[in-house]
Amino acid sequence: MRQSIGSTWIMQLVIIFTLIFVAFISLTINYTRAFKTKNELVSMIEKYEGIGLGEETGAITIINNYLSYNNYSVQGKCEENEYGATSITSIALEPAANNKKYYYCVRKESTATSAMPNRARYRIRIFFHFSLPIIGDLFTFSVEGTTIDISHALNDIQST
Repeated sequence: MRQSIGSTWIMQLVIIFTLIFVAFISLTINYTRAFKTKNELVSMIEKYEGIGLGEETGAITIINNYLSYNNYSVQGKCEENEYGATSITSIALEPAANNKKYYYCVRKESTATSAMPNRARYRIRIFFHFSLPIIGDLFTFSVEGTTIDISHALNDIQST
């Protein structure tokens, strides 16, 4: 009787540590994917020197195409003074509202000087799920990145 109780307890410990290991690996994979996506979006904004809300002039069309190609479907809440994308099929960004969820959030921060009045940097935030294979989605986290200072940023969204 004593041996069966001891082996059951050890088996439960093995199962618990296996679940912790799977959760850690799952979190690492999801975070790495979100971090890679964030870096790509930051590079696109830097390449096109701003978001650019036009059909052919800006990075927003490229960003939306990249996200839809990579099957990005996670949504989260944006903070105040940010603009959010409610759809990755349209090129519209709207000011963030408290009760809405967005695919990604963008904020333009002015770093203007007297020599460079249009200088700005962009801060972009995307979201990812912490999900386990059997349980499903548990939490939604955000990953945020900032571009370098762009000397001639587009006049696309209002800066803070």
